[in-house]
Amino acid sequence: MNGPPGERPAPPPAAPTVVSSRAGEKGLKTGALGLVSSVAIGLASTAPAYSLAATLGIIVVGVGLQAPIITILAFIPMLLIAFAYKELNASDPDCGTTFTWGARAFGPRTGWLGGWGIVAADIIVMANLAQIAGVYGFRLFGFNSLAESTAWTTVAGVVWIVVMTAICYIGIEISAALQRWLLAIEVVMLVLLSVTALVKVYGENPPATAIEVDASWFNPFEVASSTAFTAGILAAVFIYWGWDTAVSVNEETADAARTPGRAAVISTVLLLLIYALVSTSAQAFAGIGTEGIGLGNEENSGDVLSSLGGAVFGTTGFGFFLTKLLIFMVLTSSAASTQTTILPTARTTFSMAAHKAIPTEFARVHPRHLTPTWSTVGMGVASIAFYVLLTAISGNVLADSIASVGLAIAFYYGLTGFACVWYYRKVLTRSVRDFLLKGLAPLAGGLMLLYFFCYGAFDVYADPDYGATSIDLPVFGETGGVTVIGIGALAIGVVLMIVQWAVQGSWFRHPDVPVSAADPADAP
Repeated sequence: MNGPPGERPAPPPAAPTVVSSRAGEKGLKTGALGLVSSVAIGLASTAPAYSLAATLGIIVVGVGLQAPIITILAFIPMLLIAFAYKELNASDPDCGTTFTWGARAFGPRTGWLGGWGIVAADIIVMANLAQIAGVYGFRLFGFNSLAESTAWTTVAGVVWIVVMTAICYIGIEISAALQRWLLAIEVVMLVLLSVTALVKVYGENPPATAIEVDASWFNPFEVASSTAFTAGILAAVFIYWGWDTAVSVNEETADAARTPGRAAVISTVLLLLIYALVSTSAQAFAGIGTEGIGLGNEENSGDVLSSLGGAVFGTTGFGFFLTKLLIFMVLTSSAASTQTTILPTARTTFSMAAHKAIPTEFARVHPRHLTPTWSTVGMGVASIAFYVLLTAISGNVLADSIASVGLAIAFYYGLTGFACVWYYRKVLTRSVRDFLLKGLAPLAGGLMLLYFFCYGAFDVYADPDYGATSIDLPVFGETGGVTVIGIGALAIGVVLMIVQWAVQGSWFRHPDVPVSAADPADAP
């Protein structure tokens, strides 16, 4: 008890607001994560099992047998942007990532919109992650009728968000430990599924759907059209998204200037290996037919792994156990990604508040856990509100909102690539390494994503026949719901930025974070 006898105990200290906006000085728990934990967070954020379950069927429907090469080629822009993250983080390991780096390169307004791109993408995808977690939670225990109920899956999804928000609130180390275990289960099951499928394809009694792996699967020129190729890449980019979480927790990572960037690059390479193996083996086992377990069956396009599990492992004995474990894996994958989606958004808004770009309440840090308070809870509340709203409106709107995430991803990843080139423009000719990793690679990645953004937003997704909804807009007429939601979400950021600017009076200016003393020549 504090104070003299008879007096009430002193109240616990309020969550303090950061006193410095400099990287590593905002009050977060420094040195909490190592390279292994950072890689685990980067991989878990992409939710490999969930991403494959939700996207592989869509890719196959678009490009047919060339699905494996499409999943491989989508890796290229991700790796190029990962190099941009690595180089920018080496100079300025700020948890605001694209927000801070965009502002340093192009000014506060561009940086603000980059930060909003992260927030918008994460809030939108949380709705689908929560939905998947709710559905698979019921399926795991055999409650199939509840899994078909929108009301019950929504309740379960909200509970998942609350639980994962609480874990993120309690501490980054607990979050990282949970991610390591969940990721281990996920990777082991994906490899086991792939190896078992290939063994059966080349065994004495292959399934009727089986087709042996062929070199044409890895020839992008076999894709029917450039439209199909680009649409396939757009879908495949989504399965790589999320590795940047490893960089967003940079201020809580040991050797903040180097470890997060290395973790980002390692994560993308490991994802390439996982996706190439699973897409090839799944296609060889199930084929691309439109019936049964065929990957071209649109009834399975939202979840190809569930239909494959029983066929690959069997439905009796130990095979039944493995099939259930596969369901558990997708559940843990979406749950892990729910958690690691909260982490980067909370750190982005935390950094924005520390730099006075949004209300300073979001810069509060828990005095014991040393985690963002308002930012973490705010992310959970916003995700629940968005999820419940879309579910109440229509399942079709929810489906199109998930497809629209690709636009926000392309926007802020591409912006990061361009920011890297412009930030380091004065030193690009200093060495071959600087030219390649600070200039050419980020520029190429940014240009690719800019193309995908424009092509997707104004051609593929704008088609009123694309997706589940369309909206009759003034001037533009009938427009695909995916484009409306994607562009609309980014446009909301412009409105919020203007409102914040008007209310705040004086707001975020060029960060005063100095360039790393290890490389002072990098200062633009």
